[in-house]
Amino acid sequence: MLAGKRILLIIGGGIAAYKCLDLIRRLKERGAAVTPVMTRAAAQFVTPLSVAALAGEKAYTDLFDLTDEAEMGHIQLSRVADLVVVAPATADLMAKMAGGHADDLATTLLMATDTPVMIVPSMNVRMWERASTQRNLVTLKSDGMHVVGPNEGDMACGEFGPGRMAEPLEIVEAVSGVLADGPLKDKRVLVTSGPTHEPIDPVRYIANRSSGAQGTAIAAALAALGADVVFVTGPADVPPPAGVEVVAVESAAEMLAAVEAALPVEAGVFAAAVADWRVKRESGSKIKKVKGELPTLEFAENPDILAQVSQMKQGRPGLVVGFAAETDDIIDNATAKRKRKGCDWIVANDVSPETGIMGGSENAVHLITRDGVEDWPRMSKDQVARKLAERIAKALA
Repeated sequence: MLAGKRILLIIGGGIAAYKCLDLIRRLKERGAAVTPVMTRAAAQFVTPLSVAALAGEKAYTDLFDLTDEAEMGHIQLSRVADLVVVAPATADLMAKMAGGHADDLATTLLMATDTPVMIVPSMNVRMWERASTQRNLVTLKSDGMHVVGPNEGDMACGEFGPGRMAEPLEIVEAVSGVLADGPLKDKRVLVTSGPTHEPIDPVRYIANRSSGAQGTAIAAALAALGADVVFVTGPADVPPPAGVEVVAVESAAEMLAAVEAALPVEAGVFAAAVADWRVKRESGSKIKKVKGELPTLEFAENPDILAQVSQMKQGRPGLVVGFAAETDDIIDNATAKRKRKGCDWIVANDVSPETGIMGGSENAVHLITRDGVEDWPRMSKDQVARKLAERIAKALA
């Protein structure tokens, strides 16, 4: 999978540095060569000896090692790799990268490299949520860096929330996606997924039964073909795939804003089950139950994201793919929807309760294009995703 690829692994100084030992092993299992670089703080959590033993190469630590400067200068070290991976990317290391600092070997390599860079953030939840960290994240993304994680979970400090470093196998999957020499390499693709939640009050909302599984599978399949995927997801049941840029949203309005911010892209796949309506006036406090009385909810129509993107005068993706979840007259309704929205393709399926498709592991879809209707057999959602990704790659070729 990664045979012949060289990874420059920069290990930051966080408790999650121990995961890099397994990460090195997993990368080498897949044929990659790993050159480790450790910050001074990283050596407080894992030893250079253990890192070097697993990598089969010296663990570089010092910018001013004259022997290494003679044999392989830090400029050369930064450029012989196919990918630079920074894991864990601590808040301090992210800040230095965003600010262009070069005061040790790790940051000097990052400043000097012309190789793609992937960061794997890991820090306390409060540090992750800090405005300065989020500003730095935006800067690093705009500089073209790939981001994996962080995950949500228990932390060594005893707190819970986002900030936990992605697991080694997730990182390996992301590395494989970035280095994939597939037909979608250098193509930027947008995928929306999951439901949206439209708030009624602070504790209640309008939603649907979408799990987000199909959209997640599509994003993973596109990334596996080499695409640079922006994954805009509502509150889904399934975790987002590794190796993609994840933008988490709640409401339809937030999803539209995220979609607009992601443009331009070569293709847009709109698999999200966006709520058609929202409550016109959300209550700022919980609506109390009063015996014998029912609350009156006034609804407003949500933005039609698929139609807005499909009908853009400027910046429209070259290929726009919509989804139609129907319970009656599947083909007729989906065909009419494609024409009404103005998109290129519609992926239609029957989500009647007896099919088990909504929230299930399988799907049976019909691909509707200007040329007609293709009936695909029932298969796993991963298989549907791979088949659709291959069709998209062919269309963008």
